[in-house]
Amino acid sequence: TQWSVFVRKYRAEMAVPENSHAIALLAALSQNANFSVGCYCEREEHCHRSVLRELLASAGAKVEPTVR
Repeated sequence: TQWSVFVRKYRAEMAVPENSHAIALLAALSQNANFSVGCYCEREEHCHRSVLRELLASAGAKVEPTVR
């Protein structure tokens, strides 16, 4: 599907060292600070922020439940 192609490309882009470093930094900061990630997409399940949430959680970020 178009979504799975997007997810694969987005994950590849986020795996680039500069971006993966930013993910690791945000994951570390989340242990002592709160921050939010948002955008204008109506459905999180088909939005880059859902993939970013997974990447942050995989990097050890403290992730709170989604607020709707």
